Amino acid sequence: MKKILTVLFITGFLAGFSCISAGGRAEAAHSYPEKYYQNQWCSKWGGRAEYLLADKTRVDCLTKSYAVEFDFAPKWAEAVGQSLYYSKMTGKQAAIVLILEKESDFKYFARAKYLAEDNNIQLWYMKSPEYGGYTAPSGAQNNTIAFNIKEFERMFKTVYRLVNSLL
Repeated sequence: MKKILTVLFITGFLAGFSCISAGGRAEAAHSYPEKYYQNQWCSKWGGRAEYLLADKTRVDCLTKSYAVEFDFAPKWAEAVGQSLYYSKMTGKQAAIVLILEKESDFKYFARAKYLAEDNNIQLWYMKSPEYGGYTAPSGAQNNTIAFNIKEFERMFKTVYRLVNSLL
């Protein structure tokens, strides 16, 4: 009986942990959410974040001159399409800010650049703080819960010992 309860508890713990560590986001693998970069860039350049269009889609940042789409580098192709659509809907020039989290992300930037040149899309990039880019302002909250494997193992062992001591 003790073994069954322990297994059930651990299974529940792991399921709960996976939900918490993902933060309910599809971008669980990223250190910072897309909105983090969007807010930093948009406020710096005087843009309006999450500009709502008539069809209920949202431009990530609308400035005086640009309709800007933000995306992580592997989603470069999606960013190209969205930026062109937002440009058409707003009458502003299409623009993309690709978020680079590591050196190998530059290959995606090169692909986007190839299409940007042919389609009049302004292309920029931002590096993640871990890669030498922007850092969070002091006091800023990061809603992401990130654990490395060592932290997870330590936490798991602690919970396992606690469950066994209670049973």
